[in-house]
Amino acid sequence: MLQIELTPRWRIGLRDGDVPLEADTLLSLLSAVQSGGSIAQAGRELGLSYRHAWGLVRRAEGLLGQALLQRGRGQGSHLTELGQRLVWADARVGARLQPLLASLASELESELGRSQRKARAPLRLHASHGFAVAALCEQLAARRLPVALSYRNSLEAVAALAQGDCDLAGFHVPLGRFESAAAQRYLQWLRPAEHRLVHLAVRTQGLFVAPGNPLKLRGLADLSRPGLRFVNRPEGSGTRFLTDLMLRHQGIDRRRISGYDHTEFTHAAVAAFVASGMADVGLGVQTAADRFGLQFIPLLRERYFFAVSTESLQRRDFASVWTTLQSPTFRAQVAALKGYEAARTGEVMRIQEAFEVPE
Repeated sequence: MLQIELTPRWRIGLRDGDVPLEADTLLSLLSAVQSGGSIAQAGRELGLSYRHAWGLVRRAEGLLGQALLQRGRGQGSHLTELGQRLVWADARVGARLQPLLASLASELESELGRSQRKARAPLRLHASHGFAVAALCEQLAARRLPVALSYRNSLEAVAALAQGDCDLAGFHVPLGRFESAAAQRYLQWLRPAEHRLVHLAVRTQGLFVAPGNPLKLRGLADLSRPGLRFVNRPEGSGTRFLTDLMLRHQGIDRRRISGYDHTEFTHAAVAAFVASGMADVGLGVQTAADRFGLQFIPLLRERYFFAVSTESLQRRDFASVWTTLQSPTFRAQVAALKGYEAARTGEVMRIQEAFEVPE
């Protein structure tokens, strides 16, 4: 089965045509120093000699005009402020671009795969970006089941399913007070007689703040605090809709929130933005906060579903997909995600069983 991977690449050099710096290697080296506190150990991890590692750092410092590393006597090495900014910039680039590049790679796999004889038609999966969705794609790839993945916001994904443009559509709905209002966004596209829901996971959404919560934030009411910098999700996303529901419920004027109009595409990108110090608080799933070393303030739990047509459920080629979703291996992988619950992962239900809707 054809597999394509696209990754972002840095290029750092002068405009006079000089040989550019080994920027990707430099960033990996700086990240390893940040984690381990030793350039010698970082170099060994990357297969670089001590001389090569320091030569790379010195050349970068010459280009940038500032130091990237400082050595303390008997205390190893640590990053300067500029070194830290480079590492966090690389993290933001990856978090922001990974879903876009994954979607593009999937499209290329499908296009090029058509030229291969007897190529199996890929599963067309449209979904908002999430860690359990990524885990499913990994499992399907391991089982050599082709997937054409397109990251879309939840409403776009469900609309694509209703229009026949995808096979599985991922969307999420909060539990409790806001469930009915959120569900109505998707029920305009879903028909009880034509569609079924596959339960993927229950996950926790909340606020991302710096380790130790130095600003002593407690909840949404703090977002309008003067001087506090917020980073939001894009308009149309399920998390943005949820944020607005909670703000209206608490009577918080979004115009008083500094950074409300600054958006990042994924939960991970929001977490990277906060972790880099460019914002004080963001909202997203607990897994993203955990992966970027942030403190997490839980606000609510939500269910993530895949919507699917009843016709697709009967297709023989979908059997392997359902087997994967319901497998102990996949459930364990979902349950291992911080803030995720997998007790009902893979369960197929009627829309009426999930939400209160007329027959």
